[in-house]
Amino acid sequence: MAPTIAHDALAMIEYSDLPSILVLSDSAPGLERARRSVETLGYRVSDTGALDPARLDRQVAMSAVVVEAEQDSGARLDAVLDRLESAARVGRFGSVVCAPRSLIDVVAARTSHPQVHHLCEPLEIDRLSAIADAARREPMRLHDVRKEGRLQQLSEEVGRIANILASLSEDEPVAAPEIAPPDEDALGPGQIRAIIRARRMRDHYFGATLFADPAWDMLLDLMAARLDRQRVAVSSLCIAAAVPATTALRWIKTLTDQGLFVRQADPQDGRRVYIELSDKAAAGLEAYLKAAQRVSPLIL
Repeated sequence: MAPTIAHDALAMIEYSDLPSILVLSDSAPGLERARRSVETLGYRVSDTGALDPARLDRQVAMSAVVVEAEQDSGARLDAVLDRLESAARVGRFGSVVCAPRSLIDVVAARTSHPQVHHLCEPLEIDRLSAIADAARREPMRLHDVRKEGRLQQLSEEVGRIANILASLSEDEPVAAPEIAPPDEDALGPGQIRAIIRARRMRDHYFGATLFADPAWDMLLDLMAARLDRQRVAVSSLCIAAAVPATTALRWIKTLTDQGLFVRQADPQDGRRVYIELSDKAAAGLEAYLKAAQRVSPLIL
């Protein structure tokens, strides 16, 4: 009888190659949001639990981790973020961290790897897309559940911007008809901030989404800060992007990966990083703005 029972028990075991997701949160609503998203994708919730770094150490195998943080738990949150970053770097698993605006700098300071997806008060489609990408077993690439290639196109667009800026900083400027003599001293923080203000004025006439261009807005903001010798935190740069925070955070990581942005730790605060233009990006942007002035004093 015993062999038959053992055989029947083995026959009842179901094997699945669907991703297995660990869900952690500091609140019951957070656990429920994450669990619902995982199940919407058809994935398996391996376990749920409190926002405890030891929980990550005890979990033997998982495809990804989804963290819903609603408040700053200090050292506990830092430890969880550090473990997620370390796991992504060694290829153990990817993760998704959903957090409010008040935690943007805290999360950004400890998670720079592309497979730690940082979301801020995301739409459900953003959460689903990030979970799907974090749980992928194939070599990492930008992916979107809703529309294949949308984020891949974002990466390619950033690469195109990087190449243009590099060529502008290295090559001789292209001859252009001059409407007015160029003023070499005109390129200053005031001029760039005037460009930014003019760009924001468009929102009053055509709506905020029609001309959304977070990469360009952030490049301009960082250039003005560079000329002003000011430092820009991730949370401030998200505001400058003039798009939802989750979209801005995605662009910041992509632009950093492409070498246009540089992360600099805050020596006074280990829970904050600053974002700066790389020297290559700054040189290209300066060359572009000066060349554009020769065509027209109006630059948007």
